[in-house]
Amino acid sequence: MLIRAFVPAHITAFFVPKFNEEPLLAGSLGAGINLSKGTNVFVSLEEGLEKHIHIAFNGEPVKKENAIISYSVANEIVPENFIGEVEIWQYFDFPNGHGFGNSAGGALGSALSLAFAFKEKTFLQAAQIAHKYEVIHKGGLGDVIAQIHGGIEIRIKPGAPGIGIVDNIFFEGYKVLAVPMGRLSTREVLDSDVIRLIEKEGEKALNALLSNPKVDVLMKEARGFAERTGLLSGELLEIAKEIDKVLHLPSSMIMLGKSLFALLKENEVENVKSLLNDLSIDEYHICEVYTQRPGVERWVGDGR
Repeated sequence: MLIRAFVPAHITAFFVPKFNEEPLLAGSLGAGINLSKGTNVFVSLEEGLEKHIHIAFNGEPVKKENAIISYSVANEIVPENFIGEVEIWQYFDFPNGHGFGNSAGGALGSALSLAFAFKEKTFLQAAQIAHKYEVIHKGGLGDVIAQIHGGIEIRIKPGAPGIGIVDNIFFEGYKVLAVPMGRLSTREVLDSDVIRLIEKEGEKALNALLSNPKVDVLMKEARGFAERTGLLSGELLEIAKEIDKVLHLPSSMIMLGKSLFALLKENEVENVKSLLNDLSIDEYHICEVYTQRPGVERWVGDGR
C-alpha cells in the first residue's frame, strides 16, 4: 500500500508565541500564507517479521535524531500490533530550516498518511499528534494548524487543531514571491531574549490586522514587526528594500528563516524576476496561495 499526502509550505508573517506545559494548548497567534508548493509525503506499508520505521528526506535516509518529530508521530500512530516495514518518504520543495514549515509539513503529512492507512485516527486527531510533537521538540508552534486551514490565515486563538482558532483573509489576484537565503533555528529564537520583544510587537501587528483584515495591512505589519524586532537586518534588509522598489506592497522576512517573501500582482512578476537577476539571486519561487486543506489519498502512479 502506498499513501500520498500533500501539505502546503507555510510562511509566517508575524507571530506571538504562546507557551503552555500542555502541548495541545501551546501554539501561536499571528498571520501567514500557505503556498502551492510544499511537502509531499509518501508512506509505504509492507507486512513482515519485525516492526521497522524508516524515514527519508528528499530520497536520503535520515537518522532518528535528525527526524525526531516525524519518528515520534509515526511511533504514536502506527498500531502496536502492526508487524512490518513502514517507509516514510518526505520530499520538500523548499530547503529545510529556511522558514517554510518543512518540519510541520513532514510531521503532518506523515500523520495524515499513516492515519489514512490504518483508519484508526481521524484527520483532526492525526493533526493534533503532529502539532504535539512539533511543540515538544520545538520545531514550531503554529504551522500545523495554519497548514490545515490553508489560504492567507490569521491565528486568533493558540493551540492545536481543534483547540486553536484560525480565520482567513479574503484576497484575489495575488501570487507569492519566496526567496530562501539562509537557515535560522526556530529553537534558538524561541529560547532567546528577543522573545519578549517578539511578543510585544506581534500583539501590536495582530491587533492592527484584525481591525483591518486586508493584505496590504498584513504586509505593512509584517515588515514593521520584522524590523522592530531586529530579525530583519543587514544584507537581508537591504535586499528587501530593493524588492520594494518594484512592488506596490512591502516585502518582509519569513518567520523564522533567513528568507524573504512578498505578495505581488501578475503585472509585477517580470519586474521582480528582472530585479532578482540583477541582484544575482538565482533561487526564488513564485507560487500561488494554497486555499485548501492538505490532501491525502491512496497513491496510484509512478511516485518519485
